Amino acid sequence: MASILTVLFNGVAYGFLLFVMSVGLSVTLGMMNFVNLAQASFSMLGGYILVTAMQGYGLPFLLCLPIVFVLVGVVSVVVERLIFRHFYKTDDLTQVLLTIGLVFMSIAMATYVWGGTYQRFDMPSWIIGQKEIFGLTLETYRIFLVGFGAVMAVALIFGLERTQLGAMVRACVDNRRVAGACGLNTELIFAFTFAIGGGLAGLGGALSANLLGLDPNFPLRYLVYILIVVSVGGMGTITGTLIAALALGIADVLGKYYFPQFGSFIIYLLTVAFMLWRPHGLLGRGA
Repeated sequence: MASILTVLFNGVAYGFLLFVMSVGLSVTLGMMNFVNLAQASFSMLGGYILVTAMQGYGLPFLLCLPIVFVLVGVVSVVVERLIFRHFYKTDDLTQVLLTIGLVFMSIAMATYVWGGTYQRFDMPSWIIGQKEIFGLTLETYRIFLVGFGAVMAVALIFGLERTQLGAMVRACVDNRRVAGACGLNTELIFAFTFAIGGGLAGLGGALSANLLGLDPNFPLRYLVYILIVVSVGGMGTITGTLIAALALGIADVLGKYYFPQFGSFIIYLLTVAFMLWRPHGLLGRGA
């Protein structure tokens, strides 16, 4: 029984990690109608910034997290201003081809700057090891991930879905011309939304570097997981993304633990079945 609960907890921790990486794409895709597959590249960049800051400059882990959020957010705004904003009115296929091209460019750039091998770095002593909680032996880092992910989920749900900022973003998406006529700075709102989404993706990559490993192929490995979370949860909904990420994390960990030979395929079968049942996702809005 204890082992089952431990595996479930590990799945929840993995789910929160997927949530932080995926929620930015849910925001940009659902609220801004832009297919940004480069979200996985922003996650990779966050991981490399964390490794560089800790190993190269000796900065503490907790200080590196806000640095990652800000730097990746700035990079995402620069990319949005220079490239993405010119493709807002194009079709989905054009946006997919554009952003998947950026993914391959980011892989080449990461290989050139940091090399093609896995990055090794030392986590602080207070976050490694194990702790006994309610008779369960849990990894300290996974406990941290659950706590951090829960705080981020609450902040995002109340910050983007139930505030004036979230209402302004949805207004700009539904009718950009009318929103501008009402005095909203649509360009600034879109740039700010991309900064939030990119910064969160960077945080997800930084938090996953120790658990999932970091190399230039990181975007290709986890882009599919990010897309599954957004599709199952429903585009533009923070709550749906959270539920889908937790479900995917638990299903993936349980499947690989109890059925190691074919456990990786379970989530794909579940995703196909769910999307046939609810094509717009769990809490997504119909087109």
